[in-house]
Amino acid sequence: MLNHTSSAPRSSRRWIALSLVTLLVACAESRGSLSAGTAAVQRSVEADSAFARLITQLSEPGGYFDTDNLISNETSYLHVVGKLEELTFRGGAYIGVGPDQNFSYIGHVRPYVAFIIDIRRDNLLQHLLFKSLFSLSRNRIDYLCLLFARTCPADIAGWDKRDVGELIDYIDSTATNPDHSAAVLATVAERSASFGLELTAADLQTIRAFHSTFIREGLGLRFSSHGRRPRSYYPTYRQLLLERDLSGRQASYLASEADFQFIKRLQENDLIVPVVGDLAGEHALVAIGREIAKRGLAVSAFYTSNVEYYIMRDRGFDRFIANVGALPYNDRSVIIRSFFGRNFGYLHPQAVSGYYSVQLLQNIDELLNAYAAGGYRSYFDLITNNVIELGVPARATGN
Repeated sequence: MLNHTSSAPRSSRRWIALSLVTLLVACAESRGSLSAGTAAVQRSVEADSAFARLITQLSEPGGYFDTDNLISNETSYLHVVGKLEELTFRGGAYIGVGPDQNFSYIGHVRPYVAFIIDIRRDNLLQHLLFKSLFSLSRNRIDYLCLLFARTCPADIAGWDKRDVGELIDYIDSTATNPDHSAAVLATVAERSASFGLELTAADLQTIRAFHSTFIREGLGLRFSSHGRRPRSYYPTYRQLLLERDLSGRQASYLASEADFQFIKRLQENDLIVPVVGDLAGEHALVAIGREIAKRGLAVSAFYTSNVEYYIMRDRGFDRFIANVGALPYNDRSVIIRSFFGRNFGYLHPQAVSGYYSVQLLQNIDELLNAYAAGGYRSYFDLITNNVIELGVPARATGN
């Protein structure tokens, strides 16, 4: 059941959500900040949507991981983009874990549908925040202004062709204030409650807390872990948005208005589906595979980050492989994974100078065939055997 963290009866949870939405709407209306169509929000909370039903059907009880994971810590995340575009096929279905680095991969693969699966239910809530921002924004600068509670430039349409660096400069140079932040927070939280999911008051507070962190930290926000000191080599959100692929091209989803608008259309058509689940679990990934097959699609790309390391550590790799094998795929379907060499004292052959993380590509059929032949006895086997050469221009010397 989706709301596995709550013991309140369904009717009580719905009443709490509706009451909080009413309060948020009243708060935002008092500042004149709500967009057209707000009057329908409370009715939409009560409506049973196909989007909400699909999330519930695909999800399984969540688990714990010791990071907030609001942004990626993989500075190298775009290094696979060129080879990804070359080797995989456009369309199909995308599967990924974590927050918005998925949008950059989605922008390049251009799938028909995307599923974001994560063991943390908080990740689902964060993707409702992103869905709200996309639905409320007209273009990239509008999106960033909502995310960081900055006032929009007067000529907002004129920013469509601006470089991502100019967008970042605008956010850096534009201050926010408590009244504007409160109005934006209320509007976005109200929209997050409008997608048909039964959200508790605690859920809405979590979404608001995530959004508040972006507003407070700005583009200097970094990935953080619970109970571990911050790592100086983790990138800021500013760095992630300005990152380039191996050809030197700025390739994040906010570097291209066309990519942004493609993702916005998927969001508006409920085609980016957040799911609570364990990649080595008994239900979620298999259910996603069935849904992809029902749509007559194959997986184009499956981004696992470094989750396979934890799956191997917890002796769940056999189950993970069985789940991957149950997905509809073809000979061009790929896995995107991340490796953090400094954690192991190992310099990966595809490491790039100045980068702490390494991004890797592998065909799904290569993974399954090598596993069947007994080729993965360790995590190092996984990150070194049968991986695709990216054509890295420079090797690291101190990663």
